Amino acid sequence: MINVALDGPAGSGKSTVAKIIAKKLDILYLDTGAMYRACGLKCLSSGVDVTDEKRVNELIGKIDLEIKYVNGAQVTLLDKKDVSTDIRRPEISMLASTVSANPFVRIKMVEKQREIASSTDCVLDGRDIGTYVLPNANFKFFMTADSKIRAQRRYNELTERGEKVDFDKLHEEIKQRDYNDSHREFAPLRQAEDAVLIDTSFISAEQVADKILSYIKGK
Repeated sequence: MINVALDGPAGSGKSTVAKIIAKKLDILYLDTGAMYRACGLKCLSSGVDVTDEKRVNELIGKIDLEIKYVNGAQVTLLDKKDVSTDIRRPEISMLASTVSANPFVRIKMVEKQREIASSTDCVLDGRDIGTYVLPNANFKFFMTADSKIRAQRRYNELTERGEKVDFDKLHEEIKQRDYNDSHREFAPLRQAEDAVLIDTSFISAEQVADKILSYIKGK
């Protein structure tokens, strides 16, 4: 069984690189972040404050969340509805950051992730894949980049979709999310001791993927 763990902060290019690697190795790509985003969206649409642990636990305890693969792409279904696009909105990113710090939510989502990884060769990206979700993964990598570069990447991604975004506000959100993710008590964002560090600031996603694939094949 091949499990590849890609960790790192928001905007470091994890998802893009994970998709490239999965395609080249012809294995599954599991977007774990989409699962937490779906939890954030569920709280928003249900009028539940993501900081209200008791209500969040009740809501997520019975969440109807499915991950399906259609034509090689992951589709996130919340209450039987495809929310793959909705969960990419900036406000959902911040909600996901908060809700993912909830131990109950993480345990619930990690159960789903481990179940998939135990039976399928796959690439997982997130913030605690190599340290908590799959501590025994065959290959672990930690991707990082300057916060302004990461904000610019997200800005470009959103504007290309036709969304109006304020760069400075987006940059502040990225920095706040970095702080939230690395300071949460349960399974915080950090580099696993046996993970390979890759700074993606000035190299393309393809170049990062080539570095990772070269390392994997060398083993």
